[in-house]
Amino acid sequence: MSVWRRVAKSVSVITILGLLLFLYLGVQGQALAATMATADIHDTGNGALSGQATFTETETGLIIRAQVANAPVGFHGFHIHEGERCEDGGKAAGGHYNPDGVKHGKLVTDGFANAHAGDLGNLVIGLGGSGTYQQEIPGLRLTEGAHAIANRAVIVHEKMDVYVQPTGNAGDRIGCGVIRLES
Repeated sequence: MSVWRRVAKSVSVITILGLLLFLYLGVQGQALAATMATADIHDTGNGALSGQATFTETETGLIIRAQVANAPVGFHGFHIHEGERCEDGGKAAGGHYNPDGVKHGKLVTDGFANAHAGDLGNLVIGLGGSGTYQQEIPGLRLTEGAHAIANRAVIVHEKMDVYVQPTGNAGDRIGCGVIRLES
């Protein structure tokens, strides 16, 4: 085999491998993009509350992170609601997301058998009016399964969720955002 044939063959192999790598990385990028969602949180009244929640799918569930600013100091119930709208002071979001028809609780400690799938607990707002929430919730998913949350609303309540029935006594809805898949 001549030198030029070997070079041409090597270039062809490298080109094919490069193309396969490019296609593989493109598919991986699409898969990663499909495992993220965000919710831009807006004030439900005339206040300045704002924030964003991110939802990152893992092998076992979702990592949920939220940052909120310009909110009243203290603990605030933080829940996923069944609807996909935030109009009417957040009431268009409907009730807590509860596909299993169970009592209210704290999902991360009580599990799906003893808490609504939307019962995330509380986020804490500090003296400067800002706060964060971060929790990994096993079993929640974005788009597939019995506990999929994409296109549902996330709500910040005016008061602390104290885990009493039927919905934690967390009061009115002061912030709302719809969970949208990242494209």
